[in-house]
Amino acid sequence: MTSSDIQIEQRGAVAVIRLNRAAKRNAISDKLVLAIRDAFVKLPAGTRAAVLHGAGDHFCAGLDLSEIQERDAGAGLHHSRMWHAALEEVQFGPVPVVAALHGAVVGGGLELAASCHVRVADDTTFYALPEGSRGIFVGGGGSVRIPRLIGVARMTDMMLTGRVYDAADGERAGFAQYLVPQGQALAKALELAERIAQNAPLTNYALMHALPRIAEQPADQGYLTEALMAAIAQSAPEAKERVRAFLEGRAGKVSKG
Repeated sequence: MTSSDIQIEQRGAVAVIRLNRAAKRNAISDKLVLAIRDAFVKLPAGTRAAVLHGAGDHFCAGLDLSEIQERDAGAGLHHSRMWHAALEEVQFGPVPVVAALHGAVVGGGLELAASCHVRVADDTTFYALPEGSRGIFVGGGGSVRIPRLIGVARMTDMMLTGRVYDAADGERAGFAQYLVPQGQALAKALELAERIAQNAPLTNYALMHALPRIAEQPADQGYLTEALMAAIAQSAPEAKERVRAFLEGRAGKVSKG
């Protein structure tokens, strides 16, 4: 699947999805947000993990402000809900998604990155939420997802003061799980995605769909949901074979490094 705004390349079991508006720093237009939605709804058969990255010098500089129109409250509500629907397909789609970050991860770009499951940043990455200084508010799910990465206080500070996090401070704050040298984020993301693609599909599904919900449940409900998901995952034929291989010495043991 290829369009002017997004490109998808299949590398074995990994779908590599590239935002393709380099001249606009991959700013997200309405057309692009719908293309992101469609890309994750229509992943090629056999895909077991995905990598999301941006062409050019930046991952994504946020909402394409050149498209902003004066909207009444109803139109603004529906526009935000369009973003919600698209990013739900990233977070709660069929496969885990690894984001390869570089350059600007700003505004809506940070909202997009936060909808992915693993984030790899290189040394050029920086994070910001300029909506506060522009008189607007996040509308792509950022008020839900970003505090779960960095906490409410940090997000509040970013929006009130315009604070920008560089790559190193961003990793410490929780924006990314991995930090690599300049130009190496995509390679690292592909390495991780290929490893993720080898997991049992039901385990990956549980991590994507059950774990975030368990984290939001009261403890007694979370324990029951966990037990149900564990029972389902371990009943799969592939899971049984993997356990059997370990018990018979055909699978490697966990080791340091």
